[in-house]
Amino acid sequence: MRKGLFWFSDAQWRRIEPHLPQNLTGPQRDDDRRIISGVVHMLQSGARWRDCPRDYGPYTTIYNRFNRWSKAGRWKAIFDALAACGTERVVLSLDSTSIKAHRSASGAKGGTKRRPSVAPAAGARRKSMP
Repeated sequence: MRKGLFWFSDAQWRRIEPHLPQNLTGPQRDDDRRIISGVVHMLQSGARWRDCPRDYGPYTTIYNRFNRWSKAGRWKAIFDALAACGTERVVLSLDSTSIKAHRSASGAKGGTKRRPSVAPAAGARRKSMP
């Protein structure tokens, strides 16, 4: 295992295991702990699925597992199990969204100048010659 990669601890895995599908037909599934650790790593890093480290297995397997389980609603149960701390629950957010603001969004290039209202100037003496 390389340093810097995400791996579930034994205690975390014990919380997740009951929420995994059992008695499925078809070919033998890959190591669930490795694949699910890969999914969480990719969600945390925000990288493309194709850039998933090889230590987690083929990126297509990791993406397909994430995609199928998302549609089935299985991730909610898994993350709820991880977030539960005794009787209290913790709200977690896995998001790597960033939005680029326009360069003048904070008042750049001219700043936020206060311009006088037209109302006080209406009653003032005219500055031009008649």
